[in-house]
Amino acid sequence: MSDPRTPLLKVRDLSVTFGTKRHPVSAVAGISFDVYEGETLGLVGESGCGKSTTGKAIMRIVEPTGGTVELEGRDITTEKGRALRQLRTRLQMIFQDPISSLNPRRRVKDIVAEPLDCWKSVTGDERERLVQDLLSKVGIDPLVYGNRYARQFSGGQCQRISIARSLAMRPKLLICDEMVSALDVSVQAQILNLLEDLKNEYGLTLLFIAHDLAVVKNVSDRVAVMYLGKICEIGPSDTLYEDPEHPYTKFLLGAALEADVDSPVHGDVLEGEPPSPLNPPSGCRFRTRCPNATEKCASEEPLLQEIAPGHQVACHYPLRTLARR
Repeated sequence: MSDPRTPLLKVRDLSVTFGTKRHPVSAVAGISFDVYEGETLGLVGESGCGKSTTGKAIMRIVEPTGGTVELEGRDITTEKGRALRQLRTRLQMIFQDPISSLNPRRRVKDIVAEPLDCWKSVTGDERERLVQDLLSKVGIDPLVYGNRYARQFSGGQCQRISIARSLAMRPKLLICDEMVSALDVSVQAQILNLLEDLKNEYGLTLLFIAHDLAVVKNVSDRVAVMYLGKICEIGPSDTLYEDPEHPYTKFLLGAALEADVDSPVHGDVLEGEPPSPLNPPSGCRFRTRCPNATEKCASEEPLLQEIAPGHQVACHYPLRTLARR
């Protein structure tokens, strides 16, 4: 049964291809998903699966080569000029490397104020008050640190500043691209707790891109799993972790260091390397590494199908089907 809610973000058949016409590289190959207001959707997969490219394509940092991306009913992919810039104030991105994402020539208070200055939305004392409030919200004392430069801060502090900057225009959606992967574990917990507090306070919706399965499980309401540019499974976080339906999801969970040693998926090892996106396999892209693959997997591409309310899997032979055999 489909979700009756209206999605805040609606992605349909999104594709991103790099390279040349003679040697195209399919980074994102026609994926579709929804993100509903107030939720956190986790996006996970191996390195090179296309999850970060998906986030950048939604922002149009990377131009999509196909498909549509609708935010609050407006198609981002068809907007141009000022209309596009204005629409993009409604969604912001927090990048993986917190230090290089900040301008080294600008003071912290000016980095946070830059979106406000670009749009001239507030000026004077109101601008100063808002910048100080944003820095205080993320745990940076504006009176002590506001005049310092990014190089004078740790990675965790730089990520806090990045979060403050992303909130300046009061966006509806935050795309978090591996935002804690470069941080120490203790700092990761602080940033994630801060993000959860700000999500509740500002009414944010999150697309949380990461490779750390334990982190994604803790912060996400739903999780989408990507493999070689395709979404192979999407569903509620607890359901997907406890009862994965796609073989790749099961292998991914089995490889996690945090996996429960008593879990039925623990110890499953995925052999081989992912195929090249220059020449992806026919049919199911996972079939070359899947122990359950048949001729059907080579000739027919599996489409996402709902096997339980809110739980979809793109597999000809979901694990629960195999278990009944």
